[in-house]
Amino acid sequence: GEGPWQEYPRPSLRRESYLCLNGEWEFAASDASREPAAFDRRITVPFPPESRLSGIATVFPDGTGLWYRRRFTLPEGFCRGRVILHFGAADQTARVWLNGKPLGSHEGGYSHFSFDVTDALTAGENLLTVCVTDELDSHILPYGKQKHKRGGMWYTPVSGIWQTVWAESVPAEYIKDILFETRGDRVFARIDGATAGEIRVFTPDGEFSVPFSDGRAEFTLDSPRRWSPEDPYLYRAEVTAGEDKIRTYFAVRSLEIKTVGGFPRLCLNGKEYFFCGVLDQGYYPDGIFTPASPSLFEDDITAMKALGFNTLRKHIKVEPELFYYACDRLGMVVFQDMVNNGAYHFLRDTALPTLGIGKHRSDRHLHRDPETRRRFREGMESTVLALEKHPSVCYWTIFNEGWGQFDSRNRYEELKELDRSRFVDTASGWFSCGDSDVESLHVYFRPVRLPGSEKPLVLSEFGGYSWKIQGHAFNLEKTYGYRYFEDGASFMDALETLYRTEIIPAKDRGLCAAVYTQLSDVEDETNGLVSYDRAVCKADKTRMRAIGQELTHF
Repeated sequence: GEGPWQEYPRPSLRRESYLCLNGEWEFAASDASREPAAFDRRITVPFPPESRLSGIATVFPDGTGLWYRRRFTLPEGFCRGRVILHFGAADQTARVWLNGKPLGSHEGGYSHFSFDVTDALTAGENLLTVCVTDELDSHILPYGKQKHKRGGMWYTPVSGIWQTVWAESVPAEYIKDILFETRGDRVFARIDGATAGEIRVFTPDGEFSVPFSDGRAEFTLDSPRRWSPEDPYLYRAEVTAGEDKIRTYFAVRSLEIKTVGGFPRLCLNGKEYFFCGVLDQGYYPDGIFTPASPSLFEDDITAMKALGFNTLRKHIKVEPELFYYACDRLGMVVFQDMVNNGAYHFLRDTALPTLGIGKHRSDRHLHRDPETRRRFREGMESTVLALEKHPSVCYWTIFNEGWGQFDSRNRYEELKELDRSRFVDTASGWFSCGDSDVESLHVYFRPVRLPGSEKPLVLSEFGGYSWKIQGHAFNLEKTYGYRYFEDGASFMDALETLYRTEIIPAKDRGLCAAVYTQLSDVEDETNGLVSYDRAVCKADKTRMRAIGQELTHF
């Protein structure tokens, strides 16, 4: 196909049937209540209209109707019974029509959605119309780091379609989803949408088949090869049910907390493991939320692996599935944040807690608006259901530094109901009000000193050292970071000193994970290990790798 992002968007459930609708669409920004008389502009999907890559590069006021239109004809022999139209994500509320018939709407800027469009299709050319509106300033739907008044730790907002739009054809009865869970050498498969069929599993020693009925199957792997960043082995599988056939994959890995050497430790595959990580915001100067190509996900992952890291903390953003697939394949653990909603208060949520004031107050009555609470819980559930199939995702963060935080004890219980197989960090940074699998700290502006804890200790943010590289900076006037350096040598020396004097010694006192701020510069923030355009790596690979080896060696 023509245009960007032609890659198959859903590797965990791959069908031969695939029609990518990315590329040039007609576009208009106008009143959201009625279709504009003219679509007088062109936009490149899937880039948000605020981005340069979209060809629009405009930030629109809240509530503007972002109207998209494109014509398409289904290829000969495409239709096998039903046709499903998929949207990776649109921020925040999307309404969709096909040939003038309303298909429905979807709310939530970070979750995928789809429509069965079979009954609205015509034999020849079809007209697809989408209207997206974004009410960012209401703070009701999850919005993360987007702000109209960008600057510092707030970034250019996005709206509209920002992930792949595509269609597939399926038989009348088809596999809607599949989830593999592993316990020891036992594998349990749950197939949604199909009751009976067969799973073919490909292993290093050959292949075998198991039947499934009632949407369930279980089988044993002889001496399974376990997934880890050091050996990211994926088992490939094919699932056949009636006329439907999909390709998928799964991995075998376990996560648990054990006391080792007098300290509670995070364990991967039964052994203590040090999660040596970086904060990853997932922003790009030309596409904002959406990199020019999914290959840039791989570039970020391999750049961090080359610096000795094994973990990315995906910060307050949910990515397209291709990001998590790259982490599964390349061997990069993901600590996944939920995307916050609710209002933010600098004094309450950042300034005072950074000084150590008011870190432990109750959150039962914070953010009391029932609709805002409901939307957060919806977003949390959709994030878990979308990502639980990825072995790279090992850890969920519910709240970050109090943003939108409410009644966290019940949120912890809710998340554990959804997924008992991963670590849960209820409150990253501060405001820990009860149940959490870890003690999660942010330390800036002072030395890292660890409290005694009955839980595994995670330094979920630290560092933030800033070295602004001329010619590779977004904001020439303002610079944002936590400690400033004028040249690469002093930056690297300070970074190495930080790890050697504060992080490595802390490992012997119970530290289980350390997440450095951050992977790349983002807009005003120049505290990345690489520049915002990814052209310059500021850190010395040999020295960083040596640090990583010391941290991860037990």
